[in-house]
Amino acid sequence: MPPEVVDAVDVVAAEVELARRAPALSPLIERWGPCTLASRRGAASGHFEALASGIVHQQLAGRAAAAIWSRVLALAPEGLVAERVVVLEPQALRAAGLSGAKAAALGDLAARVASGRLDLDEVAALPDEEVVTRLAEVRGIGRWTAQMFLMFRLGRLDVWPTGDLGVRRGYGVLHRSEEVPSPAVLEALGDVYRPWRSIVAWYCWRALDPVPPGPVSLPDLPTGR
Repeated sequence: MPPEVVDAVDVVAAEVELARRAPALSPLIERWGPCTLASRRGAASGHFEALASGIVHQQLAGRAAAAIWSRVLALAPEGLVAERVVVLEPQALRAAGLSGAKAAALGDLAARVASGRLDLDEVAALPDEEVVTRLAEVRGIGRWTAQMFLMFRLGRLDVWPTGDLGVRRGYGVLHRSEEVPSPAVLEALGDVYRPWRSIVAWYCWRALDPVPPGPVSLPDLPTGR
């Protein structure tokens, strides 16, 4: 069965326990406030767009990713849904700035969803690892993209994206380590945070973000992602 819905009170309680297990988390929790992942659960109608966004943003960041994504959205002004994307010419997707591989991946996702071969409502109700397995059948969707869908679209709170360099770097910052842990090492280190590893990953990203405005005075942390 998929995880039950967790409300904001549950998240705060989880963070109290996480701070007990790993005191290094306390300054970040105080600085940034409660993790917002659980509040990001979205309506099923937006699952396709969320996955499309994940494909577009693979290995991109910042303004370049935002610019390409805005051009992709402009190709379907009435809404980016599978039925509209599947009829787009690959050249149109390439003209929007997608690589050939990403254009093919987006086309494959649209074809599977539009034909009913991939029911995203059904997928969204599966346990985490089954979601990853089902989505990995789509061309161009790997574990990272599926995990971002789990975290940022479905609001799943026990996802541990060890392949994400930001999470690995942030974990090193959090624990005052000059070394960035490898995915294999980080996988084992995450066991202590079950069943809230997504929350810890979220704070690992925050450890690399600029300090937010506020009165809290905390130890120095790097400001670049």
